[in-house]
Amino acid sequence: MADLSVDIKGLRLKNPVMTASGTFGYGPEFADFVPLDGIGGIIVKGTTLAPRQGNDYPRMVEAASGMLNCVGLQNKGVDYFCEHIYPEIKDIDTNFIVNVSGSSPEDYAECAARIGELDKIPAIELNISCPNVKDGGMAFGVTCAGAASVVRAVRARYGKTLIVKLSPNVTDIAEIARAVEAEGADSVSLINTLMGMAIDIERRCPLLSIGTGGLSGPAVKPVALRMVWQVARAVNIPVIGLGGICSAGDAIEFLMAGATAIEIGTANFIDPTITVKVRDGINEWLDSHGCKSVRDIIGVV
Repeated sequence: MADLSVDIKGLRLKNPVMTASGTFGYGPEFADFVPLDGIGGIIVKGTTLAPRQGNDYPRMVEAASGMLNCVGLQNKGVDYFCEHIYPEIKDIDTNFIVNVSGSSPEDYAECAARIGELDKIPAIELNISCPNVKDGGMAFGVTCAGAASVVRAVRARYGKTLIVKLSPNVTDIAEIARAVEAEGADSVSLINTLMGMAIDIERRCPLLSIGTGGLSGPAVKPVALRMVWQVARAVNIPVIGLGGICSAGDAIEFLMAGATAIEIGTANFIDPTITVKVRDGINEWLDSHGCKSVRDIIGVV
């Protein structure tokens, strides 16, 4: 068996397979399907300083080779997470990472600081790229100045591994990646969803309640792969790749493009066991190609 372990700036993963925020709940919801300790990292659903109701329904719709969503970061807030969710997950033998979002740099920083007090949460993923909220989210992630302002505020109050999730809805994603690296990001993850839309031609109105939503799934994979390849060549920190990964072959493409680890998102809705299948498939490919470690193929393209 090949060595599947990877390192994200001091955060050790037993394998490079992680779950994408918003597609795996808090983790225990999938315990009947997969051994949670067999996944390299579980990124829990988006968490904000105050509770959020999210957007009105309908907020999910199928698209060709993917799905659109405008859930809008529905969650019960960081205090609820600390008091009720953390006790349930803290003793599971994997890396639980909290996806943090906010309406201002100060909101992000305060939320991150509270998560930072939890001993067994070794990292956060800073969501500066959600396209489905009116304030915060992608508003910060589409300019270098906006992205830098959030990372700077969070870095001042959070000392553990800091991953920054980038938006693909920009002209030059490598430029954004360099800006957050300069402010102290330990890693970047990409891509978040692409802005999309679907229309009900009988009712002559959008199918989603807010008109537009984030496109995810296999449809976005070529774009995601290209952006991961570009960013991996532009920064000196580890890159985490996501976007349409549905198989071990997909994951290996991202690793070869320069990703140190990958996240699986929409595929969890199709097959709740996909994470361990991808993990095992990576191992089988490495064995069949004479590779002793997954690190042998990272960035080889």
